Amino acid sequence: MSDIEQQLQDEIGEALRIAAQPQPVPVNLYRTDEALVLVAPLPGVMADDVEVVVEPGEVTVSAAMRTAAPKDYLLHEWHYGPYRRSIELPWGFGATATASFGNGHLAVQLGRGDPTERFVVRPGNGGRP
Repeated sequence: MSDIEQQLQDEIGEALRIAAQPQPVPVNLYRTDEALVLVAPLPGVMADDVEVVVEPGEVTVSAAMRTAAPKDYLLHEWHYGPYRRSIELPWGFGATATASFGNGHLAVQLGRGDPTERFVVRPGNGGRP
C-alpha cells in the first residue's frame, strides 16, 4: 500500500470513528414569558444538517457531520459535526417549537404547554404550531 493510500485509509477510518461518536453540544437555556429558549453553537454545519426532536419531557439537538478539507493540523480539538445533545425539558414547555440557525448558532423556542407526541423541527421549516 502506498503512503497516499495509507493516509486516505487513515482519514476515512478517523471520519468513521468521529461520525460514530457525536460531539456533545454546550447549550444555554432560559425562560421568557412566552417560551423556553435553547441556544447552541454548531460550528461548521449548515441549517439543513440540523434536526431538533421534541418529545414529552425532552428536546434533542443533532447535526450531521460535514467534511472539512484535509489539513495538517497542529492541534485538532473539534470537528465539523456530528453533534448531539439531549436536554430534559421542565414541565409546561414544548407543545410548540420553532428553530432558526445563523452564524453557527441554533436557537429553538419551545412554547408553553406539554407536547403530547414526538415531533421534529428543522430550522426554517416553520416549526410545529
